[in-house]
Amino acid sequence: MAIDYPDIDIAPLIDHALLDPAATAEQVGKCCYEAERFGFAAVCVYPVYVKQAADLLYGKAPKVCTVIGFPTGATTPAVKLYEAQEATDNGATELDVVIHIGSLKAGKTNELYREIAQICEETEQTVKVILETALLTDAQKRLAAELCMDAGAQFLKTNTGWNGGATVADVRLLKEVTQGQVGIKAAGGIRTIEQAYDLVLAGATRLGTSRGPELLRQLTSREEEEHS
Repeated sequence: MAIDYPDIDIAPLIDHALLDPAATAEQVGKCCYEAERFGFAAVCVYPVYVKQAADLLYGKAPKVCTVIGFPTGATTPAVKLYEAQEATDNGATELDVVIHIGSLKAGKTNELYREIAQICEETEQTVKVILETALLTDAQKRLAAELCMDAGAQFLKTNTGWNGGATVADVRLLKEVTQGQVGIKAAGGIRTIEQAYDLVLAGATRLGTSRGPELLRQLTSREEEEHS
């Protein structure tokens, strides 16, 4: 049976992630090559590999993204700020910052706001705040989204992928809260092209996944099946 796919180019929405703790410099090189080859939005690597990625992608379309306070968000604001500043100095132009979930759950909203606002102001880079929605109630997701938007974040990101994955319901909730004011990055557990399309149709404007090339191969395979 033929499958109807929306007329959406998935590749430019993908942040090609390499966040395996055992990742090597050779694998980072491959990740950067794939990002350019397939036309992905960015590569997302650990801070230790930012300079390498920035050198490899200099003058090329994919952006260099890194993670800050990853994966728990439980480092101090000063440490996160330093990490973000160093990453920026090394060539990162996008920063995926994990919020301190404990502060949110404890109602320490001023602390959460200040942490994100300072990183946004001091680095002047694109900040994508990771909410870790799998650990939050809907009310907490809404509160965190509003705080981070007010603090200057340009994207809200669903998950690290370490505590659960992106869901259509969470993306829809964030779309309702943001009303198009900031981007929405769905991340965690995106393994099929069907999942990718479902998340984009729900409102995601970026997809964080280590399986970008595989998703495109799946799409090609399914399109060939349709026309066979």
